[in-house]
Amino acid sequence: MLNLESNVSLKSYNTFGINANARYWVDVSHEEDLKTLLQLTEFIDTPKLILGGGSNVLLCHDFDGLVVKISIQGIDVIREDENHIYVRAGAGVNWHEFVMFCVTHSYAGLENLSLIPGTVGAAPMQNIGAYGVELEQVFESLTAVHIPTGEQKTFTHSDCAFGYRESAFKRELKGQYIITSVTFQLDKHPTFHTRYGAIQETLAEMGVTDENLSISAISQAVIRIRRSKLPDPAQIGNAGSFFKNPEIAKTQFDELKAEYPSLPGYPIGEDKVKVPAGWLIEQAGWKGYRSGDAGVHTKQALVLVNYGSATGPDILALAKRVQESVLDKFGVIITPEVNVI
Repeated sequence: MLNLESNVSLKSYNTFGINANARYWVDVSHEEDLKTLLQLTEFIDTPKLILGGGSNVLLCHDFDGLVVKISIQGIDVIREDENHIYVRAGAGVNWHEFVMFCVTHSYAGLENLSLIPGTVGAAPMQNIGAYGVELEQVFESLTAVHIPTGEQKTFTHSDCAFGYRESAFKRELKGQYIITSVTFQLDKHPTFHTRYGAIQETLAEMGVTDENLSISAISQAVIRIRRSKLPDPAQIGNAGSFFKNPEIAKTQFDELKAEYPSLPGYPIGEDKVKVPAGWLIEQAGWKGYRSGDAGVHTKQALVLVNYGSATGPDILALAKRVQESVLDKFGVIITPEVNVI
């Protein structure tokens, strides 16, 4: 059953805590209700904003259209083979709760993605990733509803055209589909990813050795690291990492490395290197910066924060200043990971 509302505040539906309003609002818990909604004549030509957990958006104005909150639930094991187990989750399932479900049942592959905010449905759009693992490595397929027709379609891995923090749903298919469920191919026999970031160091602090290493231990280590570095949106408004880590030519990296010996870099193929945007921003002097209620987090420069009453334009203006500063100092372009609405 659809419960359409008017003039709804979105402050509690975006992790930045931006105070913006939706002209129309509806919370959808079932795919059939979504199909019904898309066929309502009064909304066919209305602009639509699809929200999951609201953890990857920056609202810069009121939304003069229909905001659709996707709350479709359900986690089901749909099949398995000798090495894999296939798990389908509704698009509205909380991402971290889904990861914990998989870790608890010894379904391996998602443990490095613990504590990432948001929902299952948003994960493939962004091709979320952390600590050496990206969603596309465990992705099998997804179902989505075509907005103009209300028809369901299944998308395979190749259909999604995954890239670094992006997919076809952020490019050529943007605004055309609403994801309703995602199916993951998880491992019965885990491959541990512990070489990225501070995972090995944290595992050692936890007393974990190679002999008792497990996906649960890795998940706990990732949670500990993230909580030590990243602010809780319930305490300080933020959307996690605001910028993507830039990929630059190896020749440019070598030049920068000569000038800044402590510059970290992660090779991508033979001619590109991924550089941590947080390091660049911190070296440019922005860590802990605050202007009014818009700021750069004191522990992680990659995170922009709302200390209370900052507006979307306030955060965006700060982001642009940070971008210009990094470009001026290092000659490197950093681009937002967050979707600006």
